[in-house]
Parts: sequence; structure tokens; C-alpha cells
Amino acid sequence: MKNNQFDYIIIGSGIAGLYIALLAAEQGSVLILTKGSVDDCNTRYAQGGIAAAMGRDDSPDLHFDDTLAAGDGLSDADAVRILTDEAADCIADLIRFGVPFDTLNGEITLTREAAHSVSRIMHAGGDATGEHIEVTLSRRVRSTGVKILENCLATEILLRNDSVEGVRSLDCRIGSVEEYRCRSLILATGGAGRLFKYTTNSDVVTGDGIALAFAAGAEISDVEFFQFHPTVLRLPGVAPFLISEAVRGEGGILRNVEGRRFMPDYVAEAEMAPRDIVARSIVYEMQKTDSDSVFLDVTHLSPRLVTTRFPQIYRFCQEHGLDITKGLIPVAPAAHYLMGGVRVNSWGETNIKGLFAAGETACTGVHGANRLASNSLLESVVFGKRVVEATERAACGEDLVPLPVDDPCALPEYERCSTCPPLNLPGLQSLMWEKVGIMRSGKELRDAARTLATWEASLPEPSDRPSHELHNLVLCARLITEAALLREESRGAHFRTDFPRALPEWQRHIVFRKNAGE
Repeated sequence: MKNNQFDYIIIGSGIAGLYIALLAAEQGSVLILTKGSVDDCNTRYAQGGIAAAMGRDDSPDLHFDDTLAAGDGLSDADAVRILTDEAADCIADLIRFGVPFDTLNGEITLTREAAHSVSRIMHAGGDATGEHIEVTLSRRVRSTGVKILENCLATEILLRNDSVEGVRSLDCRIGSVEEYRCRSLILATGGAGRLFKYTTNSDVVTGDGIALAFAAGAEISDVEFFQFHPTVLRLPGVAPFLISEAVRGEGGILRNVEGRRFMPDYVAEAEMAPRDIVARSIVYEMQKTDSDSVFLDVTHLSPRLVTTRFPQIYRFCQEHGLDITKGLIPVAPAAHYLMGGVRVNSWGETNIKGLFAAGETACTGVHGANRLASNSLLESVVFGKRVVEATERAACGEDLVPLPVDDPCALPEYERCSTCPPLNLPGLQSLMWEKVGIMRSGKELRDAARTLATWEASLPEPSDRPSHELHNLVLCARLITEAALLREESRGAHFRTDFPRALPEWQRHIVFRKNAGE
């Protein structure tokens, strides 16, 4: 291969990108482009674990049912069946690559998280699952012939005759631009969590893959469904830090500022209800008690269980003056995971030949309106493996599998707002948190939509990493806001105060495509 020509180019270095790279390296030449270090990603912050039906009391059918229930009527049943049936083979791959899942008496230990009917969450290092997976896979990739270019930001997908030809990339250190050619381009850049004032996401998660795909003409679906994690550490002057769902799975109790357990007031499942319900219940409770947090209580649990099962959480809180075995943990919701993304079929293929997406960047249809806890890492490997299988089929001349039929929308045009504040990242994050966050209304969404359209129209041409990231974030904010404005109901993670119930006519998907309808 020439220096700038590869069989596969993968943009992103989280679990999806690294896992795909390891499998693709067995088929041809591979280039990974990542805008920071290969280890900068959300995967390493995934505490809870990876869900798979591995226990004696579990089955793919039970996992299937739980996933569909969490998706609130919008999960694609065929995609969910693929996820649950092919999970075991992909877990075997991770073990083969060296991921050190926690074991007891020779068997992988399993825990339970909200909305799972049984214990099926595999973990590593207690609450350090993501870090162990990321370190293991990145070490393995570095030992192969995969070429990795760090500090290289993909800025444009190159097309020829409506098919992928390659990608244009900016070297963030010296400002030079390079083009790379490929047969298959895989977007694995993660979600868009940095859109919000409070988020569990890494600083690198700026919607890059979604923005790249949309600009190239790919379809974007289900982006109104943004999951807010219910329990994120809320301490003055301390960056948001995830307190894993598994803490409640092990018996953690939510209490309000008055010390009263409140979740049974809202739902029978109490702390083990789906994330969207727990997050909204916390917001209601904070409003009722005029406070900016509630508390997660694990003081009734064995200190040994807490420190060995959640060593990262225990250590982080202790470093900030809080012994969680003796005191309550102040928590509040924060933006966590985007259920929608670049629309793909069951093989990771987009509507553009040669362009694939995987991980949080992609919308496979698995999560529907609300992701089941710990399905995200599993989705990355199950559908990541299918991406590589699809590229092999494509190389043999097989055609794309058609995407489901949903008429795509174009982003609407607005008159510029003369009273909009100037655009900057903190202003964008505050706007999204306040008007497109956990609780939404038509009026606030319309205000946000007009401001975002004005900001997008005023953006100068990007020239460096921060300006490209801001461009991508504003575009993703527009897509999310317009989708939330169109969906006049409440379903899963999308809640409208002016349309508080789910409606049967909205059991469908909102899809955007650039210049749709022309």
C-alpha cells in the first residue's frame, strides 16, 4: 500500500475503533486516526461493565426482553436479537485479547444494574472496566501492524461518485492537512456529551463523527434521545464524576437533602428503575427540596464490599474529602450517552457506500428511546465485528443492505436572531443544559433552535482543533434540538413538559439528511 492508502481507515480509538482495528488487521492494512492520544476516549471512563447473558439464570432471550423494555417501543427487535445472540462470541474475543474480567472461584463475576432482571454485568478491576478494556486493546493494537496517527483530526469525508474515497485530516500539532485513501471508512468517534454543562464525558467527545457523516450526506437518526446518568458526583469545584449504576445495583439508596429515601414515591422499582425515570425523579426531588443534589447512601453496606467493588469511586471521593463508607455521596444527573447517531443497518453500513459507523457514533436501533445499562460496550463489539464482516462481503461485490424506509428531514432555516448572545463553548453548553436537557418544552426548544441556527450561520471557517470541534458541536446541537422539537410526545430519555405522555403515532424515528427533499 502507498503511505496514504489503506484498506481500512478508522476514526476514533475507543472500544469500537480498537476492536474493529484488531479484527480488520487480519484482513488488510489499517489506519487509526485519533485527534488526541489513542487513550483519549469515553471507554476508559465506563465504570459499570459490559452486559452479556453469561449466568446460569440468564439467557439471550431474557437479555433481549430487558433491552426491548428499556427502549420504550423504539428499539429495532432484529438489532436487539443480534446484540444478545452474538454477545458470547464477542466476549470470548475480549478474553482472547486479554481483557482481565473479575472472577471468583474460576468464574466471571456478575453484578446487576437498573432495569436488568438478573445479574449479567461483567466487570474488571471492580469499577474500572472501561479502563481495563481500553488499555488491553490499545496495547494489543500497538503490537500489530496497525498504523496509528495521534493528534490528527478528521475534517472531511472524501467522496467520488457517491462512494467513500478517503478522508481529509488536520495535524493538530503543526496545522498541516493530509488526505488518506481507503476502501472502507469507519466512524467510531463516540457521542456528543460535551454539548452539556454537566457531563460524564471526556473532553474529546464533541460529535465529530456525526458532523462528518451529516456533511457527507449520511442519515442521522434518533438524536433527540440523550441519556442523562442519574448519579454523578456533585461537589463544589470538582468536575462531574460518574457514580456507577452498579452502586445502586449493589444496594445503594437514594435520599433527599432531608435524609429521606424518595425513589419508592415515584416508581415501584425504586432505585432499580430505568435511568430516565431515576434521573427525572431526582430532578423533581431537587425542585421540591430546593437543592442542587440528592444523596446516594452506601453506609449500610459492608465497607469491604464498597472498597473492593468500587475502588475507583472510593478513592476519588476520598481524595476530595469524602469517605463513602461513612458519609453520603452528593449526586445529581449529568449528560451521559447519545442513543441516536449515524444511521446504520445491522452490518454498520450507512446510506453511503464504503462508510460505516460503530459504537456511540452509530444508531444501530438497539437502544431505542433509552439505553439499557451496560449495553453500550457490548453494542460496540457486536456491531463492530459485523462491520468487518460487511467489508469482507463488500470486497466480494455484495451490495449494501437497504436501510429501513423513513422519510428524512432537512434542518430548517431561520431568520437570524439579533438578540442572541455571542457564541462560545460555555454558552453553548449552558444553552443545551437549560433548554434541551432532562426536561424540555416547545417554547424553550424553539428559542434554542433559533439561537443555534444563528450561531451556525455566523461561524467562521474552522482552522484548528477547537474551531472544528465547536463547528461539530453546534451542528450536533441543532440536530438534537430540532429532533426534540419535532417529537411532540415523551418517550424514554426524551421528556416534553408540554407533551408528557407517549403517543402511538410517534412510535417511529426522526431522520435527518443534508438537503433532504431536494
